[in-house]
Amino acid sequence: MNIPREEHPRPQFTRANWLNLNGEWDFEFDFSNSGLECDFYKTGGFSKKISVPFCPESKLSGIGYTDFIPAVWYRRTITITEEQLRGRVLLHFGAVDYHAVVFVNNQKVGEHVGGYGSFEFDITPCLAAGCNTLRVYAEDDVKSGKQPTGKQSDRLHSYGCFYSRTTGIWQTVWLEFVPQTYIKKLRVYPDIDNASVTLSIWLSQPAQGSLSVFASMDDKECGCQRINVTGDFATLTLPLTEKRLWDLGDPALYDLRLKLDCADGAADEVETYFGLRSITLGDGVIRLNNRPVFQRLVLDQGFYPNGVYTAPSDEALINDIKLSMDLGFNGARLHEKAFEERFLYHADRLGYLVWGEYANWGFDISTTANIARYLPEWISLVERDFNHPALIGWCPFNETWDYMEKYQQDNDLLAIVYGVTKALDPTRPVIDTSGNYHVITDIYDVHDYDQSPETFHSRYGALKKGQAYDQYSARQSYAGQPFFVSEYGGARWDVSQDSADNWGYDDAPTSEDEYIARYEGLTKALLGSEGVCAFCYTQLYDVEQEKNGLYTYDRKRKFADGVYQRIHDCNTAKAAIENKKEGQKDTV
Repeated sequence: MNIPREEHPRPQFTRANWLNLNGEWDFEFDFSNSGLECDFYKTGGFSKKISVPFCPESKLSGIGYTDFIPAVWYRRTITITEEQLRGRVLLHFGAVDYHAVVFVNNQKVGEHVGGYGSFEFDITPCLAAGCNTLRVYAEDDVKSGKQPTGKQSDRLHSYGCFYSRTTGIWQTVWLEFVPQTYIKKLRVYPDIDNASVTLSIWLSQPAQGSLSVFASMDDKECGCQRINVTGDFATLTLPLTEKRLWDLGDPALYDLRLKLDCADGAADEVETYFGLRSITLGDGVIRLNNRPVFQRLVLDQGFYPNGVYTAPSDEALINDIKLSMDLGFNGARLHEKAFEERFLYHADRLGYLVWGEYANWGFDISTTANIARYLPEWISLVERDFNHPALIGWCPFNETWDYMEKYQQDNDLLAIVYGVTKALDPTRPVIDTSGNYHVITDIYDVHDYDQSPETFHSRYGALKKGQAYDQYSARQSYAGQPFFVSEYGGARWDVSQDSADNWGYDDAPTSEDEYIARYEGLTKALLGSEGVCAFCYTQLYDVEQEKNGLYTYDRKRKFADGVYQRIHDCNTAKAAIENKKEGQKDTV
């Protein structure tokens, strides 16, 4: 049986005993959205097949239906052995857009609201040895204003910077076989000053026993500890006999093994990894491992021509990072979408900085009353991705102040989400809303798509530490934070020359020479400014009708090799802040 995306979906938390459920499932549209009411999960017939984890809008799913889809149903059988039923059987979903209800053998096992977060259900009570039937319902309404949709189009067709929709399952589905008491969650707090790591470990239920941890680097053990456990939570600090920092160009990763032994004889073992690194703010800069690092970022929207939200292969995820690094970028804003965990895993391995963002567009932020539909999933994403060393900041909202002219920003809502994010993760900076209407933020960022290098330089090139240029200063107030131009560029270049199907910012360059001159002029203004600590260029590749990528949508080169060499050389030039002398105390 062909299994697409067969690799383990959660490299930071693996067990040997798991089963990938990707591949062919039965499928049916529910255009009237009446399947739950008429007990379709018990009686309904399925007329189609779909390739999971690809959404029905995608070509790779085998469906390719691109109109609005109010609801869908999935079905497949799973075989469970008596041995597997001696412990617990967990059913995992990487992501389902948007409201999922799951049934096993005609019994509801749970539901989940949110199109981007991962979730799981303990389905053991509903299983029997032998053949079992799994059914999944997913409801989706991108026009409602009640769900974050990111860049998914609210019109029949894509337009501007809005693209194809995603409905239903779009990340891997898998089973995990665990003992009655198992390790449920792990948090890793690296400490570069003391060459140690502190671990917080949650168990599935209270237990008595012992927990052993083993750290290694390149197969050489560099830390081990065993503690007694009573209850469902434990914490320990593990000194490391070898200190190697995770860094750009040298992303050292420690392997970590956790083994739980319970008094009743149950045992669980989890393998993971971590990076020893720090992120601090101070004196107008962002520091990685106590040194100023200019973040040379590119906007990555996580869309694929045949898979929409879902990469066609693990290699495609790696390729996107390498395409960026080949041009001298050292990271990305993962834009208006929560990316799958394997992308973050590859960023960890390759030493590539990323910002965790949420797909807030499409969601009504005009009242705090809506926070109940927003906050739970955002919390789950912060919890899920906390341990990734490549992830160096959070951004729960993007361009909120006049989104679609419908949902005017409620400042209290943004302040609450910022506060919750900082409480969940005090180790990383948080940008409350990227670009246009800050309420409370650790880093002050703006978006500026001015295409003139001359006026761009006049705005940013001469900024000193503690200064900012902000065309939205009537709405927000700069308070001396590190200053980040988090969207700029966006110049159109359509290799197809189809003028009826291209979108970008302002006037497109008329030649490759004009294109690269514009790129260099804009970028050098930011690198040369003492007041700018980071930039993010729009964007890495075209997406559908948006033709302002450095590569085409299918990740092909758009320009002559010499243009790409000049982009690389421009991006890797020394930044002004990397030459500064500093003395201010750091903050997180």
